[in-house]
Amino acid sequence: QVQLVESGGGLVQAGGSLRLSCAASGLTFSMYAMSWFRQAPGKEREVVVAFSRSGGSTYYADSVKDRFTISRDNAKNTVYLQMNSLPPEDPAVYYCSANLPVSGFSLYRLAYEYDYWGQGPQVTVSS
Repeated sequence: QVQLVESGGGLVQAGGSLRLSCAASGLTFSMYAMSWFRQAPGKEREVVVAFSRSGGSTYYADSVKDRFTISRDNAKNTVYLQMNSLPPEDPAVYYCSANLPVSGFSLYRLAYEYDYWGQGPQVTVSS
């Protein structure tokens, strides 16, 4: 059974930082492309960062470029999202996702392309 277990969400002040972690089990982690999505109330789930299986290709949404960094540790079956300079905004749930890609450099930005999802910790940034 595949599980993606996230941690690290919570409340942070505007301008602060948070690091989300997503530990995967039940799959061959190194074979999967991993990404982070977020969803605010009443809005569609959108990709924040898409990360290829190889780590050689990365897509950052314009709103997070130069502030967020994704990384993965295949030895720990874990992907991380470092979020810096967080602006005050509506709370959002951040989801870790996994996809079995066609190649090591393939990137997937749409939610329907992903096979597995974490439970989604909420991130709230206060002003």
